[in-house]
Amino acid sequence: MLMRHALEVCSAALVTLVAGQYASAQAPSYPTKPIRLIVPFAPGGGTDITARTIALKLTEAWGQTVVADNRAGANGTIGVDIAVKSPPDGYTLTMISSSHSVNVSLYKKLPYDLIKDLAPITQATSQPYALVVHPSVPAKSVKELIALAKAKPGTINYGSSGTGGLSHLSGALLASLAGINITHIPYKGGAPAMTDVIAGQIQMLFSTILQSHAHIKAGRLRALAVTTAKRSRGAPELPTMQEAGVPGYEVAGWYGVLAPTGTPQTIITKLNREIVRILQLSDVKERLSADGSEPVGNTPAEFGAHIKKEVAKWAKVVKEAGIRAE
Repeated sequence: MLMRHALEVCSAALVTLVAGQYASAQAPSYPTKPIRLIVPFAPGGGTDITARTIALKLTEAWGQTVVADNRAGANGTIGVDIAVKSPPDGYTLTMISSSHSVNVSLYKKLPYDLIKDLAPITQATSQPYALVVHPSVPAKSVKELIALAKAKPGTINYGSSGTGGLSHLSGALLASLAGINITHIPYKGGAPAMTDVIAGQIQMLFSTILQSHAHIKAGRLRALAVTTAKRSRGAPELPTMQEAGVPGYEVAGWYGVLAPTGTPQTIITKLNREIVRILQLSDVKERLSADGSEPVGNTPAEFGAHIKKEVAKWAKVVKEAGIRAE
């Protein structure tokens, strides 16, 4: 009797093992085709550069092409909406920025729910913005810029990647804390705003160091300060806004990768593991750090908690400043 029972157990175990091997053989390993990484901003900006860096490394690691697909518009809303409405199979991802946490309060009705409709994979970076001005602006410091703005209210224009974006809120926060009147000029992405400040069409811009570093080095722009509470490793010579004379000023940008909600957890886990590994590669860390970005690479749960915290933080700023989407 015992022998018979033992044989039945062994037989059942064998069937389970064979079935598992068969199922494994039938289930293709991800990825088996190209992956689209939607960048919801124009080419050339910080989000785009970071996304393309990750896309290239994923392509090299997996042997499947990962394509960065720029879908700009509505302060990043259009691109994310495309991602949300894509099949949750791991073949459409999106890289969002801190601006998306602002959009939740900025727009009365978004076509998606940032928290419910997207599955966090990992926060890629954290970075300060740099306050840059055209060389023709007669201000060599933040204090001099504030004095100039007070002497000529409304005559200094600052650009941004779009209404409600973090570059916009950086300027709004400066105006509020310093008691100055500066004019906001929104653009469809950071790259066109950068083009105009270099050309002198606008006087100042809060830009990522990733985007402005080369122009600062070449003398096409003058950097006055960084927006974070601590100095940037990528530009340690620049004071923080607080050090430059604006108490209480702090803004930190970030980028992160997400997938449509419903994407299998096994795929989320594999993407997280690989992207976190990529962010720790010496050449990737060197490139990001040199341009002011700090690689993060946290867990999906940690990134999700960060998004919720940012949404709550910027909701307060948007309400106090009375900012509305155009």
